[in-house]
Amino acid sequence: MMLSLIRDNLDFFLLGSGPGPGGFVLTLLMSLAAGLAASVLGLAGGIALTVGGRSVVMALEAATAVLRAIPVVMLIFWCYFLLPVVFGIDVPGIATVIAALALISGAYLAQSVRAGIAAIGRGQWEAGRSLGLGTRKVLTLIILPQALRVMLPSFVNQWVTLVKDTSLAYVVGVAELTFVATQVNNREQVYPLEIFAFIGLMYFLLCSSLSLLGRLAGRKWPVRAA
Repeated sequence: MMLSLIRDNLDFFLLGSGPGPGGFVLTLLMSLAAGLAASVLGLAGGIALTVGGRSVVMALEAATAVLRAIPVVMLIFWCYFLLPVVFGIDVPGIATVIAALALISGAYLAQSVRAGIAAIGRGQWEAGRSLGLGTRKVLTLIILPQALRVMLPSFVNQWVTLVKDTSLAYVVGVAELTFVATQVNNREQVYPLEIFAFIGLMYFLLCSSLSLLGRLAGRKWPVRAA
């Protein structure tokens, strides 16, 4: 029965029913967009926390503390209602979810980047400066390539968390995988266990694939002693 149920609704699970992408494809696209934005924000924030002035560091510390303390679903609601007011346009629900996930994940990653940079010995900074390099070049050419190896597990963990958090997009009507599963369940009514077991399997495969890629990258790009 489960195989028949999944087979009959597979296209719906994968693509949704709207004119645009939905279901699993939309979950994947939102994860990619939010993950990329969060990584950029995290790198920029972590670097600023490391080499920025006192006022910059204090402002970023406060911002990351607030973002890490806010539940993801609450920030999604805030972005959903606030962004249209700020920009004066109708911002799609998908964009608000991506913005919320990117902000929260970026806040976590900024602290991971800061810790990764701090893990590199001061001798590396001094060696770069002894070669006549400025702070920016020492950071980009010497420190970051080593620090990124240390940060990789934290980045992968945050990306996995972000993938799972895309399921909260249903609260603003975004037809991602969980939303589509709820629609199928409402239509079928008598197979909730089978439906949500299949959805759980899809999330498991997606997150496991991401973790596997992270492990492969870690083996190919191992951390070396400073």
